[in-house]
Amino acid sequence: MPDSVFPRPPGELTSLLRDVRAAAADDSMPELAFSAYRDYFDTGNRIRYERRYFRRRARLAARAAQALLAPDTDLGPLADTLWSVCDEYTWALPAHVRHSAGQDRGPEQCLDLFAAETAHTLAETVAGLGDRLDRRVADRVRAEVERRVFVPYTDDRRLNWEGFGNNWEAVCAGATGMAALALLGDSPAESSRLAAMLDRSRRAMDRYLAGFGDDGGCAEGVDYWVYGFGYFVYFAEALREHTGEDLLDSAKVAQIAAFPHRVALGGGAYVPFSDASERPWLPAGLLTRLAERFGTPPARVVPSLHDDHCYRWGHLSRTLAWFRPGAPDSAVEATSFLPDLAWVVHRGRVAFAAKGGHNDEPHNHNDLGHFVLHTRGQSVLDDLGAGEYTAGYFGPGRYEYLHPSARGHSVPVIDGQVQLPGADRAAKVLLFHHDGDTLSFDVDLTGAYEVAGLRSLVRRFRWWSDGRLELTDEIDAERELPVEEVFISRREPTLTPRAASWGDLVNLSHDCPHAAVEELVASDHQARPDRVYRLSCTTVAPAGRSVHRFVFEVR
Repeated sequence: MPDSVFPRPPGELTSLLRDVRAAAADDSMPELAFSAYRDYFDTGNRIRYERRYFRRRARLAARAAQALLAPDTDLGPLADTLWSVCDEYTWALPAHVRHSAGQDRGPEQCLDLFAAETAHTLAETVAGLGDRLDRRVADRVRAEVERRVFVPYTDDRRLNWEGFGNNWEAVCAGATGMAALALLGDSPAESSRLAAMLDRSRRAMDRYLAGFGDDGGCAEGVDYWVYGFGYFVYFAEALREHTGEDLLDSAKVAQIAAFPHRVALGGGAYVPFSDASERPWLPAGLLTRLAERFGTPPARVVPSLHDDHCYRWGHLSRTLAWFRPGAPDSAVEATSFLPDLAWVVHRGRVAFAAKGGHNDEPHNHNDLGHFVLHTRGQSVLDDLGAGEYTAGYFGPGRYEYLHPSARGHSVPVIDGQVQLPGADRAAKVLLFHHDGDTLSFDVDLTGAYEVAGLRSLVRRFRWWSDGRLELTDEIDAERELPVEEVFISRREPTLTPRAASWGDLVNLSHDCPHAAVEELVASDHQARPDRVYRLSCTTVAPAGRSVHRFVFEVR
């Protein structure tokens, strides 16, 4: 933990402290019965079990924080909570227990994201409370962390997530490493064991950083930047406190630290590509530490305990320990181009973002050439972000779900064929140029499709900061090809001949002879109905070269 006892929190955290006290006083502790555990395996539904699981973690985190903040806290309720967590069949989520199968370990020794986070919470709680906590509870916590997390982590066999190169590396290795720092002592045997565990965590962090290009872009989006990079920073700072080694002292890490600010749309909104959300939560403690280390913008929003629906101890504890009111935001340029990620963003009174990339990115969507138009606090031409996480959503049928499918993005359908998944389905950036008034971004999308007779498909964006977007698709075909140009929004458009409008926010003019709107209802990330409007403008590309032009006016 950053400090054995949290420093006196600044007044700006009053509402967070109120949340902590209320959650700590709540005696409800949902049972994780077999009927809840089996639900995922029987139906593929994750959210019913996970809602119960995370309500338990809310109680754990709040009671731990309250005990560490207030030395006169009655530790009886916390002791019961710690004991109950130690009773859980597994600390992993049912959707993840397969990750222990390759090591011939049962679900109780599955070292997934949430098992590692649970170990981190328990370890820092026990270490921080010291002799204040009943020794029998502390001993049981130590034994369960050892059995469930430290034993698989000190096994020489590779864990399933080692090699992912994404947020799993940082979270699992970071949380486990911090748990080891909290619990392992100075005896020769424990020091040797700690050194080996920290080495394993360092290797995971190297793989995590290798998953970024030099531009620091996170293909998983801002939500997963918070998750993975947050735990990278928490571990790096704990390691620096223990050894003096500084994993943050890196030009690449500085670029990663700036990522969310480079993809901000304005007003608290961010580019929601991949399984991201338009309004992610950025932990105040993390932003404070990054502002201190890299000069990035500090936290502006007063946090709530419930901002993080998973109630992760890493985020909560570091906000309590690190957050300090910051100076006004440092200036961020209006236009960002991330060449490795192939994202372009322009923010101002109105905002525009578009992407290239490939169709095998972490949390991939088939979305090459997709774009967003944002005005008055909302994305009108939208990216749907993450759908409900189910077994199928991460299975072979992923692209049958609207949110990650090409059908759920503003990209063309050629001869009835949508974009295909795969790392070889890549866009080529042909041009990025910004002269202060006009932003130009051209991507070759030919490789995203498998269409007989399609020689070339190039999408060209021309964006003016006053809110005008000219979009052209240039097609070179060996034969006549039907083309469906698709535009996605959560607002229903009104159609008129050769035009469409989304209220008084965005107008579109086009040359397609036929246009129609399809209303679709999918399930969003929180399992709520997600109503989507899919505008299709259909035409025919003749043999040879043709240009299909669309002009958007954003107000």
